[in-house]
Amino acid sequence: MRKIESQMLLAIHSKKDWKCANTQVSVDYFAHADRLIDRTTIYLHGSPIAQISPDTVTICDYGYQTPTTKSRLNAILRELCGAGIYQKDHIWYGHALEEVDWKIEPNTSHCFVRG
Repeated sequence: MRKIESQMLLAIHSKKDWKCANTQVSVDYFAHADRLIDRTTIYLHGSPIAQISPDTVTICDYGYQTPTTKSRLNAILRELCGAGIYQKDHIWYGHALEEVDWKIEPNTSHCFVRG
């Protein structure tokens, strides 16, 4: 794992805003019923590639299926969901425990349950 991804994951776990080079972590809180809920958004080159809530991780490549985007998303998915993305014949696929692998179309969102 790249150093920047280790730092990104530390910021996610610490629920702290962080920025380094092309990657940014932003944490905000909102009230839901009688409790405060945190929501963490990860940006790559200013595009929000992942949003983390207490129960789910939602990802989107925003049409940029690049090695860097895939690497950042894989760091998040492996750490929080036990899932990941791989590429075969220039096509991205998602995989998660107890699920059949699926094709990830560019610029579409996918939701994963946190493990």
